[in-house]
Amino acid sequence: MNVRRLIPTTALAGAVALGLVTLSACGGSSGSAASAPAKEDGKLDVVASFYPMQFLAERIGGDRVSVTTLTKPGVEPHDLELKPKQIGELGEADYILYLKGIQPAVDDAIKQAGVKNTVDAATLTELEEHGTATDGHAHEGEEPGHDEHGHEEHGGEEAGADPHIWLDPLKYAEVAKGVGASLEKADPDNAAAYKKNTAELVRKLDALHAKFEQGLKNTSTKTFITTHSAFGYLAERYGLDQEGISGMDPESEPSPARVKELQDTARKDNVTTVFFETLASDKTAKTLARDTGLKTDVLDPLEGITERSKGADYIEVMEANLAALQKALGAK
Repeated sequence: MNVRRLIPTTALAGAVALGLVTLSACGGSSGSAASAPAKEDGKLDVVASFYPMQFLAERIGGDRVSVTTLTKPGVEPHDLELKPKQIGELGEADYILYLKGIQPAVDDAIKQAGVKNTVDAATLTELEEHGTATDGHAHEGEEPGHDEHGHEEHGGEEAGADPHIWLDPLKYAEVAKGVGASLEKADPDNAAAYKKNTAELVRKLDALHAKFEQGLKNTSTKTFITTHSAFGYLAERYGLDQEGISGMDPESEPSPARVKELQDTARKDNVTTVFFETLASDKTAKTLARDTGLKTDVLDPLEGITERSKGADYIEVMEANLAALQKALGAK
């Protein structure tokens, strides 16, 4: 589970006591939970925690739903700070879609809201444990640290299940099917529309998977280096090796031992590129690339869409990711 930069428990409790959720419209939706269309219009008021959940809600819900998101475009989801607002805004939602483990403060707020139709996407597919920068082990000569609760940490992340399921198109399709079924249950009058939209989205995700599978089948190297160890599912699905610079936190500084490991790996595995993401600093990636004689490029973990994103939605950005990987890995 990703627990980087956790909000202290006391601060979080204080925020909850005041009421803590600010909703923002994004993408094809409009308004907020407080100003969402009245229930008489027949639309389901849906709140999504961040972009990957918003995309599913909008594509599957179509014109039968009004979608708002807790995470504004350009905000790093893990770092979301919830402002004092009436928690009732979230409690008034008809349906909440989130991914537990990505945003601890949001997890707590959603629990407080007590909305009947609340769906955790992590329960709709099987989560796996993926290594951090050190594949779940301390660097040579180092001991793993411990968090304030005494849990062992590796590379800035508590050991546990990897929540980045949306970066594997097939796992994301599994989640889409579960979301579709839950929307049918929450709003049976529009079940046929949700079923149709789900089938269409799954077809697109299957086609995306086929592109990745074919596009990455024959490459000069299977190893890529990235600031953010978010691509474990993608790497596993397509037979690649992800080397994270410093675990799940794209902005933390790697140890000298880790830098040496990466330099050795780059030479041994013919790595050409160090990837960074759009919502975090590229400083660490560029420093490593310069010191190792490598190029840099963007590999987007798709936690949010901004004007800097290489595409307007999930499908387009994933296709851009594929193109970046093909170039970096020497696809034939």
